[in-house]
Amino acid sequence: MWKLTQEILKSGIKTEKIQIQEQSIEKIGKELSSKIKKKFERALAIRMVDAGSCNGCELEIQAINNPYYNLEQFGLHFVASPRHADMLLVTGPVTKNMQEALKKTYDAVPEPKLVIAVGDCADCGGIFKDSSAVVGAVEKVIPVHYVINGCPPTPFNIISGILHAIR
Repeated sequence: MWKLTQEILKSGIKTEKIQIQEQSIEKIGKELSSKIKKKFERALAIRMVDAGSCNGCELEIQAINNPYYNLEQFGLHFVASPRHADMLLVTGPVTKNMQEALKKTYDAVPEPKLVIAVGDCADCGGIFKDSSAVVGAVEKVIPVHYVINGCPPTPFNIISGILHAIR
């Protein structure tokens, strides 16, 4: 343990610097909050569906719930049931095993509903598109209103994408 600590102290911290500024998160968050209040008159309830991804996008979506981004303060929260959701965030290419489950989840969301495909795999199938187990992009199974590109998209891009979709 001591050897590892010495190596870390010798080499320094090797993490990437955050590319965005806190002011831009606050700016987008305030605009998001006002749009949500105008359109929904309450918080925006989001149901996330993993249709067969590698979990890279899920990790970034979970990051927007951490104290740094803190989506809850802007009026967004994740729900466990599609019956309570206003929006579906779908990640990954749709696998044959998830095709019917995704349709049922979409049907369970009350109108008006909004669907956002998160990541390149949800947009076009990504690296999995030629697999025999994959149906393809999310739009082949359910209607998609907005796509957030990236492999995986950053938390900031996801928050910005939600704002663009609500506009």
